Amino acid sequence: MAEIIRDVMIWAVPVILAITVHEAAHGYVARYFGDPTAEQAGRISLDPFRHIDPVGTVIVPLCIFVFSYMAGTPWTFGWAKPVPVDFRRLRKPKADMLWVAAAGPFANFVMAIIWAMIFAFIAGKTPQFFISMAVAGMKINGALLFLNLLPIPPLDGGRIMVSLLPNRLAWKYARIEPYGFLILIALIATKKLGVILWPLLDGFLLGLLKLFGH
Repeated sequence: MAEIIRDVMIWAVPVILAITVHEAAHGYVARYFGDPTAEQAGRISLDPFRHIDPVGTVIVPLCIFVFSYMAGTPWTFGWAKPVPVDFRRLRKPKADMLWVAAAGPFANFVMAIIWAMIFAFIAGKTPQFFISMAVAGMKINGALLFLNLLPIPPLDGGRIMVSLLPNRLAWKYARIEPYGFLILIALIATKKLGVILWPLLDGFLLGLLKLFGH
């Protein structure tokens, strides 16, 4: 139990930061392109409590982590409260949707680099707890980066695809959105999601470590 508590403490800060900055980035870019919905809802904020979904951000990820940890294959899955965006209020709704959607994964990309810089600076100089936290920061941001870029609406990658496709195809593709979460659950249940994400994540982490001399 002590090991589980330690690992939860290691992952808590990186996960909360990754989710908070990801969601705030969507709202900030939406405001930049003309939609003030997120700002009016108070969601352009680095206050994590504005973005945390009690079930999706706390209960479900914690339960999955504890049970999978006990099974010897620790992993977790969760979600935050989606930032409200009214794409109709964007100056160029279809084109600007791309930038609003890409803002979240890009925020995770930047945070992964920051955690890698922290890791390079503190490696061998601080207690293992903080080194493990930096590694967790790289992992969670890399995972959110590639997960959200999957071309499945309503994930960010799905929104990007809708923005890029010709109007007729985009309309048809957007109709997948009500089933997007079920598709994601199916990928998790059949372990196909790991087949897609782990090679990308491993390559990304290796690249970060090499970039900063490790």
